[in-house]
Amino acid sequence: MITDTHAHVFWTEYDADRSEVLARAREAGVSRMVVVGTNPTTSRLAFELCRGASGLFPTAGIHPHDAAEHGAESRREIAALCREEACVAVGETGLDWFRNLSPREAQLDNFRWHLELARELDLPIIVHSREAHGDTVALLREYRGVAGVMHCYTLGERELAPYLDLGLYISFSGVVTYPRNDANRAAAAAVPLDRLLVETDCPFLAPQGKRGTRNEPALVREVLAELARVRGCDFESLARATSRNAGLLFGLPE
Repeated sequence: MITDTHAHVFWTEYDADRSEVLARAREAGVSRMVVVGTNPTTSRLAFELCRGASGLFPTAGIHPHDAAEHGAESRREIAALCREEACVAVGETGLDWFRNLSPREAQLDNFRWHLELARELDLPIIVHSREAHGDTVALLREYRGVAGVMHCYTLGERELAPYLDLGLYISFSGVVTYPRNDANRAAAAAVPLDRLLVETDCPFLAPQGKRGTRNEPALVREVLAELARVRGCDFESLARATSRNAGLLFGLPE
């Protein structure tokens, strides 16, 4: 069993062949996918796609890029979706000081609101953090005890400690396969096995051999293969371990 812990397969990029994409994933052994919402519209799409579909599990949240666009009404809708039994996590949320598509204050307020919701509902949180390591850690420390995952971790080994201390899981994507990402590979080798997750973040971040093309859940195998290489372990045992971790964090059925 392989679990892709972060996929956006509801997006229009898959409208022409979504069923084939999902079939390829299952043929590749990817039997579970966490389908991650990024605003009220995409969160609804995630829930619609997952409804009645085996192995697909939805989340709801407001991405930091969209923080300034979504106020009280959007938050009410996200909170309602997160309260549905099907929901396995709050987010994607977090901070992005790289693109700054929403003002920093709006992003901080948005992230804090999601953390409060996750604590209230006892759900894990999916954290996006780009060029915002210090501020991300500071907010997470305010909400110590909230479970979650550092989605698409792109930093190195030396930045891991505060996230691990907070009990968070660390998820690696196709970024770990890029030739110049030795620091990220060092982090992938250092994360304790019981905190390790894999993802695609599809349609983004296809692994090196497919870089620049549309990503899809089947390609999470390539992330796993790279992690197995840098950790010096076999693929199958790592697939089992990361899937077990995903099940524990998100409360997924076998």
